Amino acid sequence: MQQLASFLSGAWQSGRGRERHIHHAISGEALWEVTSEGLDMAAARRYAIEHGGESLRAMTFIERAAMLKAVAKHLLSQKAAFYALSAQTGATKADSWVDIEGGIGTLFTYASLGSRELPDDTLWPEDELIPLSKEGGFAARHVLTSKSGVAVHINAFNFPCWGMLEKLAPTW
Repeated sequence: MQQLASFLSGAWQSGRGRERHIHHAISGEALWEVTSEGLDMAAARRYAIEHGGESLRAMTFIERAAMLKAVAKHLLSQKAAFYALSAQTGATKADSWVDIEGGIGTLFTYASLGSRELPDDTLWPEDELIPLSKEGGFAARHVLTSKSGVAVHINAFNFPCWGMLEKLAPTW
């Protein structure tokens, strides 16, 4: 049985504490030990803000779209492993296809939308200038940009791949 690690603060880490066993849905064989006990979640949050968030905010929307496409291509190249894991949960091939390739397709869709419809900049002017004075000396314009902080997503169990990827795509 293997301990399932988490990628936190730029490194693979295993929790230390009360572990749960994850079993094969059909054979009942114990496959994984999992726990988040002992993992420093406050440090992970700080790392996400200081490293991940900073890196994302420095990227243009076009660069982010290219990143999404690269992630989608990588995941697609690993789909056989995802199908094998999905089978261990008792999912059918058809269920797995919708979840795995549907989720990867969502990344490709967001990548395509981003590269076609967003500017090659870190700022996105939302509308035209809005005059605020009679002589035009004052004007305003809404500009969209990245927020600081972290996004926390809670995923459903019914489509673990698709659900996660459809939340991450617009976040990235």
